[in-house]
Amino acid sequence: MDSDLEQRIRHRAREKWELAGYPEDRSDEFWLEAEKEVRGEQDTYNELKSDPSVTTNS
Repeated sequence: MDSDLEQRIRHRAREKWELAGYPEDRSDEFWLEAEKEVRGEQDTYNELKSDPSVTTNS
């Protein structure tokens, strides 16, 4: 995994964990949620970068 991508996922997972009140034994849950969000953002960025005519507005 790209170190920048992994760092962004780790940061997002920690934010989610903190917002949830620091629960124990849920690190996998927060990691998976963060990974899904960050990868989705990356996919959207890549799509917009490759085709500027694409819009995120519906």
